[in-house]
Amino acid sequence: MEKLRFSIPTLLGVESLAADELRRMNLENVQVENGRVFCEGGISDIPRMNLRLRTGERVLMVLGSFPAESFDDLFEGVKALPWESWIPKEACFPVKGFSLNSKLASVPACQSIIKKAVASRLGKAYGCETLPETGALYQIQFSIMKDKATLMLDTSGAGLYKRGYRAQGVVAPLRETLAASLVLLSGYRGKDPFCDPFCGSGTIAIEAALIAKNRAPGLNRTFSAQKWSFLPTQDWLQAADEAMDLEFDGNYDIWGGDIDPAAVALAQSNAVKADVEDILRFEVADARTFWRKEDYGRIVTNPPYGERIMERSEAEGLYREFGKAARNLAPGWSINLLSSHTEFERTFGKSADKKRKLYNGMIKCDLFQYRGKKPSKGT
Repeated sequence: MEKLRFSIPTLLGVESLAADELRRMNLENVQVENGRVFCEGGISDIPRMNLRLRTGERVLMVLGSFPAESFDDLFEGVKALPWESWIPKEACFPVKGFSLNSKLASVPACQSIIKKAVASRLGKAYGCETLPETGALYQIQFSIMKDKATLMLDTSGAGLYKRGYRAQGVVAPLRETLAASLVLLSGYRGKDPFCDPFCGSGTIAIEAALIAKNRAPGLNRTFSAQKWSFLPTQDWLQAADEAMDLEFDGNYDIWGGDIDPAAVALAQSNAVKADVEDILRFEVADARTFWRKEDYGRIVTNPPYGERIMERSEAEGLYREFGKAARNLAPGWSINLLSSHTEFERTFGKSADKKRKLYNGMIKCDLFQYRGKKPSKGT
């Protein structure tokens, strides 16, 4: 069967991480754009990507692209695609998408045109005027950028950040895909002590545990494409077996602390749901007095920004006190801290070795990275 093309939307700033993941899964022709990564693969790669991607937001199967400067262009371009090869007669096929820098700026109008075009094509193929839409969900997604329309099927359903372990969260939760990105950007792979002194509901520490074990983040959830007629159930079982075969055990030191006992209790509950409660621990602790005796380790954390949880002055005071505590750690500790505060480095008391622009929801942030000097062997 000929290769399929996939589009993997990502949070801005983590595209290269998703691209690396796809290459490690042996996907072909990986191409990076702002906010998304393209690649090529086969039908059986749909389960593999959905189960194993840590930093991608969803897996979209690209059905076709064409110029669309008018509604007639859009209708005819959509109708020309072989929808009957993918969508069965009973399928439910809603449409959603976006338009940027294009003549066709009305998203509702584009949705309506695309729906009519697909229904026209399927109705002719199946010999019926009205399609029942009582079956499995085949979510159609479209993007129109600079007058070029791309039509896709969403294989994931709920976004891939919904791992299945966090039924509820504390105030200002961190998306799981962003948490995994922070851990990967820190260079953590399971060998060093790992700490999150502002752990909240535990997302960063849990993602670190999944990375340490090399456990596929999607094993505890379901996906839309599991109900698709052209994708064999056996492919999903094989992909899950393959993912579990890649896991490994080890002795890990993963810790999360928070001053709020309710947050810590929730973090512990989430760790159980993620099946990693045996390799990490959470404690009620004040980040302002954080200290560890080890010569080296990694801190990855997302403290309050002073925008949603605390007042700005309170956040600055917290940064200042945490900065003092961090300076008492051995020089082998690296610190990776996400914040939107424009004066973070001043209040923390030290300029970062590296800053990386990221987004937490709609909030523009920087990942402030302070490199530790890991002791050399024999010292």
